[in-house]
Amino acid sequence: MDIGDLLDRGAISPRVSASSKRQALAVIAEIAARSFDLKPAEILDALIEREEAGSTGVGFGVAVPHARLPGLDRMRAVFVRLEAPVAFDSMDDQPVDLLLALFAPEQSGSEHLRALARVSRLLRKPEIREQLRQAGAVDAIHALLAREAQPSAA
Repeated sequence: MDIGDLLDRGAISPRVSASSKRQALAVIAEIAARSFDLKPAEILDALIEREEAGSTGVGFGVAVPHARLPGLDRMRAVFVRLEAPVAFDSMDDQPVDLLLALFAPEQSGSEHLRALARVSRLLRKPEIREQLRQAGAVDAIHALLAREAQPSAA
């Protein structure tokens, strides 16, 4: 599973203005709805329901919101970089500016968990976070996430 395969360029937004966690999730829902041809309200409801179970803020300014969605035929992703970090109830109490949201088909199994683990491992790397914060273009962000997620041949 390659993050680049889950993340269409049209689902990357490098300059998003949001003043709250809910507003950031609403932006993700809008991008996902447009990219996946689903209803934004249903996506937002699924994201909020997941957040109520526990914050997806993993630390270091990163959140990995995720949800299962009816109508998806495969795993999909949305990447958003906020212009200013927002409070996200993260594990380290730090505000979030990098969000990589994952969406799985309603009946998906362990693929969903593997994708979450891979994204979390990737975004724990300080150099990746910094490069994502500095990248200006959608293509640069896509290339960075796709390239860095490749298994190494070590």
